[in-house]
Amino acid sequence: MLASGTAPSSPGSSADPAAGLRKEMPQFGADQFITLMLAQIKNQDPLKPLEPAEFLGQLAQFSTVTGIQEMGSSVSDLVGSMRSSQALSGANLVGRDVLAPGDTAVFDGTTPVRAAVEAPSGAERVEFVVRDASGAVVRRAQVQPSVSGVTEMAWDGRADNGTVMPAGAYRIEALSRFGARGESAQVLLLSRVDSVTLDAAGRGIVLNTRNGSLPLGAVRRVM
Repeated sequence: MLASGTAPSSPGSSADPAAGLRKEMPQFGADQFITLMLAQIKNQDPLKPLEPAEFLGQLAQFSTVTGIQEMGSSVSDLVGSMRSSQALSGANLVGRDVLAPGDTAVFDGTTPVRAAVEAPSGAERVEFVVRDASGAVVRRAQVQPSVSGVTEMAWDGRADNGTVMPAGAYRIEALSRFGARGESAQVLLLSRVDSVTLDAAGRGIVLNTRNGSLPLGAVRRVM
């Protein structure tokens, strides 16, 4: 029984009357091009025949378009291969510690926060400054520059007065000291990789750590 106001539909009818009129256009390939060229030669004006150079020009244009299409396919395959390689590389980092730029470290209450800087040549010492969420200075530490070029610091979670700070996010700053003069230095945080994911655009690998997410390309050193 049909509901009131509803007309019965005939078998085989479509909700979209134009659906049957729309057809997928066939792909234009080499066979179609040769067929079109032969038809062009057969139906040309005998009084105004096409010059051979015109046919050669058409062939050259078709070859160029075909080459570009094949190149695009090859590039897509290469991108897919590189993405798979990145995914494998990222997966191998799970459970490893990496050094990457960052200025906000998460202190869990027990595990020391480790940071580093690449001290410039001639620096007499490196000063690390730890600030809490309000911006107040919690701890200052003076470290002698390492001959390896990467100077590390481990903060045990204690303030300058010995008080153990609560778990939370802390900002790490660093200065390279040249006598009384100080230059701001980029901080590298040591973070444990918990997992890896593809970024939102699917173009690269993102490493997920306790200190936040970072792209694979930002890693300076794997520990």
